[in-house]
Amino acid sequence: MKDNIFCFQCQEDVKRIGYTIKGASGKKNSISSVLEKSDEDIRSLKELIIYGIKGMEVYATHALHLNYKDEAINQFIQQTLSTLLKKEFTIEELVSLTLETGKYGVRTMELLDKAHIDRFGNPEITKVSVGVGMNPGILVSGHDLKDLQDMLIQTEGAGIDVYTHSEMLPGHYYPELKKYKHLVGNYGNSWWLQRAEFETFNGPVLLTSNYIVPPLSSATYTNRMYTTNIASYPGWKHIESDAEGKKDFSEIIAQAKSCAPPIEIERGYLIGGFAHHQALLFSDKIVEAVKSGAIRKIVIMAGCDGRMNGRKYYADSVKSLPNDTIILTAGCAKYRYNKLALGSINGIPRVLDVGQCNDIYSLAIIALKLKELFQLNDINDLPIVYNIAWYEQKSVIVLLALLSVGVKNIHLGPASPTFLSPNIADVLIKHLNLTSIATVDEDIKLLSES
Repeated sequence: MKDNIFCFQCQEDVKRIGYTIKGASGKKNSISSVLEKSDEDIRSLKELIIYGIKGMEVYATHALHLNYKDEAINQFIQQTLSTLLKKEFTIEELVSLTLETGKYGVRTMELLDKAHIDRFGNPEITKVSVGVGMNPGILVSGHDLKDLQDMLIQTEGAGIDVYTHSEMLPGHYYPELKKYKHLVGNYGNSWWLQRAEFETFNGPVLLTSNYIVPPLSSATYTNRMYTTNIASYPGWKHIESDAEGKKDFSEIIAQAKSCAPPIEIERGYLIGGFAHHQALLFSDKIVEAVKSGAIRKIVIMAGCDGRMNGRKYYADSVKSLPNDTIILTAGCAKYRYNKLALGSINGIPRVLDVGQCNDIYSLAIIALKLKELFQLNDINDLPIVYNIAWYEQKSVIVLLALLSVGVKNIHLGPASPTFLSPNIADVLIKHLNLTSIATVDEDIKLLSES
């Protein structure tokens, strides 16, 4: 089966990014006209930009929920979408606009990073339980940390445990969230396993953003499902904000009190919280380990997960990595390997979880700081290998953001985006050294020889 479980999102999300734009005559011009371009290279680059902008807008929306906005980002989105419809471009102009989109992607992720830190504090190294407690629970999934905070405030003292799921795991790393004692742990794994994990959780589940996997007809958890923000699904209760922007989770809380505690599906702990502020506190230790030879390579393996069998590549790769490598990760792709017992190097865990997919911004900051500490002129001279798992629009803006800060030699998988024409793929390979992953053995051999 193809790696494309349908993700339901509110149509307002599409409207918000200007998917349909009114031209000067007042006539609506659909972005779908991009797909009608006869030149596949032009069409390919325009699609790349549009997907990147959609991912950018997702991050900007999360920042807006925390009252952070940047008009320059909004203007870039509107002007770019409008221009893509009205202007005839050359390949060179579109390549330039692609990198400009990446630059604004960095700016958007920086905005969201600031919003999170100002509201919740700098992430800290934290041990997170993956077991369960004895109380009824509420599971919060998605990406929106403000919703998690609001849920924790409203459930305090109610005898209910709150758990994170999938991309909400990094909520445990923020001081203003982890101070709540009833935020007891992370339940489950990546988004695509939710059909099984929502069944065993027993309590209500709040989806704060994509992804939603449509339940099977035999599912018993559908009456426990709630959505908010851009997430929605037919028949599930949707929680709206009131006129003051507040949300009332009392219905979810009342239902939770009548539910059995979650069924334990695993035991143990995860360690995370290595965002740029925390990582830079021991950057000298990393530099020392690299100079001594204890760490030979840093592998940035981040991005999105999915259920396609080919994605076992990432777990197999990590298992096969030499013991003198460490992995910096962000996004739900980490669930392929973040529970492996890989040990540490000179006290540095071999898997350093930075956070959500948008926190790949942290990875760029860490790389730029290491470039400074090693006194290098080029970020690509660092002993860093980039292996990014892509899935949808947020992955695209992450990729474009890395390209915009000068990162080359990025390995992309599990397959190249199908919307890239052969010519454009060739341009990216020749000028930016963007390549697809190969087999585990081939890529490990390449790493060992470099």
